Amino acid sequence: MSTAYEMIASDVQSVAQSFAAINGAGLNFEAEAGFAIQTLMGNSYAMGIAQSNRQSVINAVTNIAAIGISLNPAKKQAYLVPRDQKICLDISYMGLMDLAMQSGSIRWAQCALVFAADDFQLNGLDKQPVHRFNPFSADRGGLVGVYCVVKTCDGDYLTHTMDIASVHDIRDRSSAWKAWTEKKKKCPWVTDEGEMVRKTCIKQAYKYWPKGEKSDRLENAIHYLNEQAGEGLHKEEQGPGVIKATDGAMAALPMEQQEYLRELAADCVALFGTNGVGPVFDRIEADQLDNDQKVAFWTLLPSDLRSAFKAEGKARREAAEVVPG
Repeated sequence: MSTAYEMIASDVQSVAQSFAAINGAGLNFEAEAGFAIQTLMGNSYAMGIAQSNRQSVINAVTNIAAIGISLNPAKKQAYLVPRDQKICLDISYMGLMDLAMQSGSIRWAQCALVFAADDFQLNGLDKQPVHRFNPFSADRGGLVGVYCVVKTCDGDYLTHTMDIASVHDIRDRSSAWKAWTEKKKKCPWVTDEGEMVRKTCIKQAYKYWPKGEKSDRLENAIHYLNEQAGEGLHKEEQGPGVIKATDGAMAALPMEQQEYLRELAADCVALFGTNGVGPVFDRIEADQLDNDQKVAFWTLLPSDLRSAFKAEGKARREAAEVVPG
């Protein structure tokens, strides 16, 4: 057994405790761990990134449970991909639609690209559109738009359309696209444009869909893609106070501090799953971490806990500013 395999398998298996604590979707950890290891070992470039940035592997696998989406290749919901010198969880447009259906808010969803030679007719926002085209045509013309249509649990149809100019306006303001135009760093908008156009449409359309009991999973997925996967507007994600999620922060600390922070993160994830964010906030404040430790610790937390932590900090600051009348 190769050293690379042992290292990657060890990193993936180290997530087991935190994975179980936040696994609200009933995912099988051993199965997801197997998919993760198989994916990374099957791509030499991804394997190299996984070995050089081990924390990114841990973060990506943890986010699988936090969002509640599977790496099962047969489902085509999500993938582990190398991006910006780290391993990231990437969620497909099909994965986003599956999360919406699992939330109970919609029964069925479809998202498709429209080309210049297609016959597309919109029959109002509450009816299915007509989309006729020759699927075997070698030239359907240029890409002109995209649409998403869903059927709600009440049997109604909701249709959302976007022309390509509107999609490109969102693309042009994204971190990933700016990295491509300024530094020529390849991004999904370059390698998988059709996928990104569909995802952009779904992100806009879901705002108008009815909300189900588990709609937070779809919202967490979109928040993750926008804030951590480079698909959102160009900005640095801020943590509590002035803390930033900075890659490499863990590696800069002594090994004993790294081990302590990993244990603290696992405890906080478990505490968040059972008692909410308040006790987690109190626990971190009580530990009195220095700034370097805070930066490193922030990289260990899954996206939903980061968001909840930021909201809790804001609420406490606002409450402290209220002057009694």
